[in-house]
Amino acid sequence: MRDVFIEIWESIRRNKLRTCLTGFAVSWGIFMLIVLLGAGNGLMNAFLVGGEGISTNVMQVGGGWTSKPYDGLKEGRIIELDERDVALTKSEVFANHVDQVISTVSTSATVIYGKKHFSGSIEGSFPARRQMDKIEILYGRFLNEKDIKENRKVVVLPEDQAEILLGNDIRDTGARLPGMKLNSNSGKKVRPQDILGKYIRIGDFSYRVVGITKTNDASNSNTVYVPYTTLRVIYGKGRTVDDITFTFHGLDSEKENEAFEEQYRSAVNLRHRAAPDDRRALWIWNRFTQNLQMNRGRNILNTALWIIGLFTLLGGIVGVSNIMLITVKERTHEFGIRKAIGASPWDIVKLILAESVTITAVFGYIGMFFGMIACQILDKTVGQSSVSIMDEQIAMFVNPTVGLDVALEATLVLIIAGTIAGFFPARKAAQVRPIEALRAE
Repeated sequence: MRDVFIEIWESIRRNKLRTCLTGFAVSWGIFMLIVLLGAGNGLMNAFLVGGEGISTNVMQVGGGWTSKPYDGLKEGRIIELDERDVALTKSEVFANHVDQVISTVSTSATVIYGKKHFSGSIEGSFPARRQMDKIEILYGRFLNEKDIKENRKVVVLPEDQAEILLGNDIRDTGARLPGMKLNSNSGKKVRPQDILGKYIRIGDFSYRVVGITKTNDASNSNTVYVPYTTLRVIYGKGRTVDDITFTFHGLDSEKENEAFEEQYRSAVNLRHRAAPDDRRALWIWNRFTQNLQMNRGRNILNTALWIIGLFTLLGGIVGVSNIMLITVKERTHEFGIRKAIGASPWDIVKLILAESVTITAVFGYIGMFFGMIACQILDKTVGQSSVSIMDEQIAMFVNPTVGLDVALEATLVLIIAGTIAGFFPARKAAQVRPIEALRAE
């Protein structure tokens, strides 16, 4: 084996430029494949990070505008959902599939604590919202049934907004503790949990902070939660609701979900004297079908990136095959001498294959190494940036990296392809008759 590597080294040393150019093509191919896969993962993660922690058996329904005349009424009417729609959703009509039903009312207001404030969306909701949206409580608690029954003025804040409100109110008490973040303006340390039990102002009323939620990684959410009954009474919402959210069961396919949506839309539309098939009168956000569509989109994107990357790799593989063909031609006389003194065809094949595998393996792992570094740089730069969409800061890329297992598998595919690329020149060399090889110049 040592002699084989010595011969490979001598062959590469005699053709340094040609070997380096071929190796660069191989490295570039695996480098681009890993970077493309990392960018694709980052893009899909940006869309999925907010949805991975949300239950998929959830539908959310809201009112819209009629798009066609019906029952003597013109199009363009606003459809406002109310508590009778909530009762309809809970009724026996949909009992075969619908489980838990909640409604939501919301408003925009300025949240104030001391000299700090922010403008946010105030959502009046129920305890079941936590499970439906998989809201993670970092400190304190979420809303409970007693808050709803007694119309308590309590509030649950996102972590980022709690830090904004605390701002300069937390004094520097020494060593930094877990969960403590440094305020860049004041140099004072901020602990989100320190606002628990404090009273903040929302509009003209004071609310007691009872919980801190984890902020969504994909967006800087500024939604705060208060009891549904409290917000409805304070802002005089009456019987209207902004949306209805419910969990469901027994709808295991896209076809079954679409059939249920049409049945539900028809029932609610008719109650508001809108055409049963008017899709604009009622919007339905089905997280199950959305998850299916996102998975299909992710699979298509991953397939496209793999195809592009593999075609890029193909250029390097063709280069390896070409350099092996040239090597065989240049060393035909040498192979003839080897066979004349007793070398078997397998010895010749083994020598060519070893050189091919060495080139693809060495340069392949070099490309993989720099590709992984490029993904980390992408994560630390583009992965930290965001764009503003409808006043929400949405991350462009989330964790745009590739797992080591995927990188190693891609490199292994490259090595196998390099072996195949070297096999045909090796077979040609092994088939050369010694007398013909000795005549070669």
